[in-house]
Amino acid sequence: MKVLREPLLHFVLLGAAMFVIYGLVSQERGGKPGHIVVTQGTVDNLAATFARVWRRPPTDQELEGLIQDYVREEVLYREALALGLDRDDTLIRRRLRQKMEFVSEDVAAQAEPSDDDLRAYLQAHPEAFAVEPRVTFRQVYLDPLRRGAHLARDVDHLLAELRHRDHIADAAELGDAFLLAHQFDNVSATDVRTIFGDTFAAGLSALTPGQWQGPVPSGYGVHLVYVSERTDGRIPELADVREAVRRAWANAQRLEANETFYRTLLRRYTVTIERPPPAGEDKSLAEVRR
Repeated sequence: MKVLREPLLHFVLLGAAMFVIYGLVSQERGGKPGHIVVTQGTVDNLAATFARVWRRPPTDQELEGLIQDYVREEVLYREALALGLDRDDTLIRRRLRQKMEFVSEDVAAQAEPSDDDLRAYLQAHPEAFAVEPRVTFRQVYLDPLRRGAHLARDVDHLLAELRHRDHIADAAELGDAFLLAHQFDNVSATDVRTIFGDTFAAGLSALTPGQWQGPVPSGYGVHLVYVSERTDGRIPELADVREAVRRAWANAQRLEANETFYRTLLRRYTVTIERPPPAGEDKSLAEVRR
């Protein structure tokens, strides 16, 4: 029938359904009206928020509008909860989860670590704060594709020539063209691995400073290398990395507080997880065995 397709009828039916649901919820709550108190603190907060946005205090009329909007929001919020509209909503679930986690994080954030706490954390996680080894070196590149079967011979000849030279500034001219730099000053082990690869970094770390050595292979080819200076890695003193350690300690405390809070709440629940039966097993048999 045409009348069943009228939007007005749909609206009336929807309104009637909402009214019935509201009536049932009201009965469940004993039919007692709610009590909303807009405290002076709430009013002050509304005014302060307005002032931060508009850079001026609200007028009396604007403040009254803010209060009425707050009451409207509170009424609709409470009725939405009463109707269960918050259930099975992914966004609301995530937001409420975040707010619950903030509760435990606020408690953890109030704790101030002592030097002993920070020192113990530094000792337990030295790799997170270690000062990397650094090295200064020159390299001469030999292209395996260009050298072909003569690569090993050329490496020996060039290495001998480099070792007999008094100056190493022009050493790069003896090798093949290379897109990267020939001189690297005070670079970290991580940077060496990023530029040349793990194989070259491992070979470089084994070289003795003060003479030309090689060949050291990389993803590009082979290199003859002169290490002029090396600084070993070390674990710094707390005074040198206090703020970094404090941030890491605070984050660890936050995660631990969240986990402890969750485990405490979890004890109030019995969790049943329904899983599919193993592949090839009849569902009815799985239910009987369960």
